[in-house]
Amino acid sequence: MAEAGFRSRVRDTDVAVTFRDLILLPGWTEVEPSQVDISTQATKSHRINVPFISSPMDTVTESEMAVAIARLGGLGILHRNCTVEEEVEMARKVKRAEALVIKDVITIASAETVKYAMDLMQKHNISGLPVVEAEKLVGIVTGRDVRFADPSLLTKDVMTKKVVTAPSDTKIEEAKELLHKHRVEKLPLVDKEGRLKGLITIKDILQRGRFPNAARDEQGQLLCGAAVSPFDLKRAKKLSEIVDVLVIDVSHFHNANVFSATRKIIEEVDVDVVVGSIGTYKAAEDALTKLEGVAGFRVGIGSGSICTTMESTKAGSPTAYATAQVADVVKTYGAKTPIIADGGIRGPGDAAVALSLGASCVMIGNLFARCREAPGTLIAIGGRYYKQYRGMGSPSAMAKRFSLDRYAMPSKGIPEGVEGWVPFKGETSVVIQEMSAGLQASMGYAGARTIPDLWDKAHLASITESGSEEARPHDVLLPSESPERV
Repeated sequence: MAEAGFRSRVRDTDVAVTFRDLILLPGWTEVEPSQVDISTQATKSHRINVPFISSPMDTVTESEMAVAIARLGGLGILHRNCTVEEEVEMARKVKRAEALVIKDVITIASAETVKYAMDLMQKHNISGLPVVEAEKLVGIVTGRDVRFADPSLLTKDVMTKKVVTAPSDTKIEEAKELLHKHRVEKLPLVDKEGRLKGLITIKDILQRGRFPNAARDEQGQLLCGAAVSPFDLKRAKKLSEIVDVLVIDVSHFHNANVFSATRKIIEEVDVDVVVGSIGTYKAAEDALTKLEGVAGFRVGIGSGSICTTMESTKAGSPTAYATAQVADVVKTYGAKTPIIADGGIRGPGDAAVALSLGASCVMIGNLFARCREAPGTLIAIGGRYYKQYRGMGSPSAMAKRFSLDRYAMPSKGIPEGVEGWVPFKGETSVVIQEMSAGLQASMGYAGARTIPDLWDKAHLASITESGSEEARPHDVLLPSESPERV
């Protein structure tokens, strides 16, 4: 019986397809690519305008990338390979980057020095500081006030004491009129007792006009997510006061201890919690039935270009296969839980396949690691520029880790990632534009106006290795190739 049982394990195996195994078949269409709407749900509570999320890796997403991608309509997930304080500060920078009304205002006391004021403005990349004593606004100091001042002077010696202010419930249009009338760039909002309650700046008003497609929260600030370990409740609670989304960041979520720890986080934070990584029908089913309040699934195990999990352990779930598995659970249970397909996305075609299989959006590391806003080091090799890119399971990333639960050496004994270099692409906007245009074209082929429409209309087919070869440019010498390859 045992022998027959082992034979059946081979005979009855699933085919764990990857993006390279599938193509999207053209269908009847009445929609042009320019008419396709690629906005989507990133989580149950938050909608984004392009279905692209940057991966929480320390060579991909810190505050600069999170700001850039949110301004372009997507969502950045801050990495956690740092102290709690560092991740919290990254999140604050994203939220301060632009807002209709800044609530978390950076202030200074009147007895502080000009040097301290200058350092504070440089640290937070701002051009002015309200001066506050006992919560009451007593002045404002700007870059012009301190630029050539003696650093040893006190703030009260250089600040503007007669400050143009407005009530805390002032509308944006009213604020614009006051800013223009008094020719000032910052408008502190105060209550009846003169206590500072917020700040409106001309810079933030102009930024909103520059990025009309930005993904924002209800207060007009950029959307921001952050990765957390399921076993780091302290970090999760601190970040939940700032960010909009928490992403449980473990390589294998379908684990009793991880479920128990995640349950506690969901109960104690007041933001959307995305769980993962998961790769099977059973994992998604257990998460839906055993965890209350899951706001999204992060799916795919081992497909990333710098991930060696499947090679070194022979365990994993390719992102295309994982997406289909989890989407079946969501449909069966009528859960409407958004699916984030994570790993192996090399271009808009892969994104289209992932969305066709039921994903709401895709998480990307490699392509965003190539951008100027990614924190990886930029170097020149052979006359071309490259950026550093490493997996969070790589030896150097693990050496830096502060928590040992996800990939760390003492936990598993082997690395599950590599590190290397990827071609420099330029601004994140270039990648987003190419991905968006390509995805709209793919959806146009399928006749889908929206991503939910794609779930209904898409038809996929398997493609052979020969077919994959034929689908690429062939029998022609490309500028980037040597004559021997033709």
